[in-house]
Amino acid sequence: MGETRKRGRKPKTPASTTEAMDFQYTAAAAAQNDAVTAQNDVFIAANDAVSTATANNDANNPPPARRGRGRPRKSGAGHTEDTEPHVAASPERRPYQNGGVVVEPPPQPVAKWESVAARVVPAMDAVVKVFCVHTEPNYSLPWQRKRQYSSSSSGFIIGGKRVLTNAHSVEHYTQVKLKKRGSDTKYLATVLAIGTECDIAMLTVSDDEFWEGVSPVEFGDLPALQDAVTVVGYPIGGDTISVTSGVVSRIEILSYVHGSTELLGLQIDAAINSGNSGGPAFNDKGKCVGIAFQSLKHEDVENIGYVIPTPVIMHFIQDYEKNGAYTGFPILGVEWQKMENPDLRLAMGMKPDQKGVRIRRIEPTAAESHLLKPSDIILSFDGVKVANDGTVPFRHGERIGFSYLVSQKYTGDTALVKVLRDSEIVAHDIKLATHKRLIPAHTNGKPPSYYIIAGFVFTAVTVPYLRSEYGKDYEFDAPVKLLDKHLHAMAESTDEQLVVVSQVLVADINIGYEEIVNTQVFLLSMANL
Repeated sequence: MGETRKRGRKPKTPASTTEAMDFQYTAAAAAQNDAVTAQNDVFIAANDAVSTATANNDANNPPPARRGRGRPRKSGAGHTEDTEPHVAASPERRPYQNGGVVVEPPPQPVAKWESVAARVVPAMDAVVKVFCVHTEPNYSLPWQRKRQYSSSSSGFIIGGKRVLTNAHSVEHYTQVKLKKRGSDTKYLATVLAIGTECDIAMLTVSDDEFWEGVSPVEFGDLPALQDAVTVVGYPIGGDTISVTSGVVSRIEILSYVHGSTELLGLQIDAAINSGNSGGPAFNDKGKCVGIAFQSLKHEDVENIGYVIPTPVIMHFIQDYEKNGAYTGFPILGVEWQKMENPDLRLAMGMKPDQKGVRIRRIEPTAAESHLLKPSDIILSFDGVKVANDGTVPFRHGERIGFSYLVSQKYTGDTALVKVLRDSEIVAHDIKLATHKRLIPAHTNGKPPSYYIIAGFVFTAVTVPYLRSEYGKDYEFDAPVKLLDKHLHAMAESTDEQLVVVSQVLVADINIGYEEIVNTQVFLLSMANL
């Protein structure tokens, strides 16, 4: 399987020159190209007048129009036209002679290009470049921090004097600055909220000059398959704004690499490179339909990028406006299995017209642990019936995992869940909450916790700690006991931690214990203290 990576961190010098499309069309340049083309036409006409045989041959077999050097325009429903500026000055516009009669080729769709530019250019002015200085904790030596480094990514202005970008673009930030398109000034920004699960961060700027002359981006509806999208940002390969175009190729529940969660996402075929992270994806009406945040890198695939769709973005914004802070996406704290096997459905007492999924385990820290039981069959969630494969109707001709319904809720909301228990239908109003992992995927900006006594370094195990100790392939290289806790264990209480002796600092008092490394000692809970 390919490795999905985040974009926008630690920009590197590209190995080869990359093409970047920019919506900057210069009328003077086009006029100059037309003048050169006209001179070439006069020269060709003079040569044709000198050679009669060549003219007769051209009359019988007129030469085809020369192929432009720009990329060919895409055709088909939902595809976008090639909007590179050099298309307007292509040699295809040059007329040729047919028996003394000047034959003009079909006119180029200049009006269409101008209309697209008129819609997109105002929205592009709201796209900003994000400069961030990061200082990550040293999880292996938790009393230290790593050397700071800088990165650049993209963002865009929304209503309320706020800016959206990716959470991984400002992770462990020390300083964040923003620069508008066409400006030479960097403005100091303040981080208002960071949504680790959805990989979105919200910023603001106190300087009123930053907001002058810029209109906020408007959000559009969730696009359909084959709808055209335009990703705008500041990727590697240059300093100016860049544009890549494509179409929506898939809509489903995706794995968010930075957040270690699964939420609704869009797959597009537009190129998303380092630095594009946090940039908006516009539809053909100039409205934002998503935020670029990751891409798939594999030798067997190309141009597979992923975009955070508007339902997830609006959930993040409304969560912040409702609670004054980011509270996260709730989950239904259960493990379930499909009920596609007819014998299994019969054994669980399901009728032929009943569908659902079977509960295998329930999170002990979840509120529903006192209401639901293992082997319950979830029939519906908030009135939406769940199929045997765990999907629910999404749009016309589409289905999606029922976790999408859960993610549309907010922390503290209630949901009506109907289950089949002992061949009887039971309904429960369940209060939804966020997920409590025994080994957290993130520390949410907090420094790692540790305790040193007699040279023994005790620390709580987190995913960043495992990554620091065993690298990005920690799921293969870490000790089996720790991986078993990471993949299968559930926290018994909200404050439970997995504690290990990460190392022993050599001293006279601990002679003979120097070789202890990452040895689990206990599960720590405040209830045990």
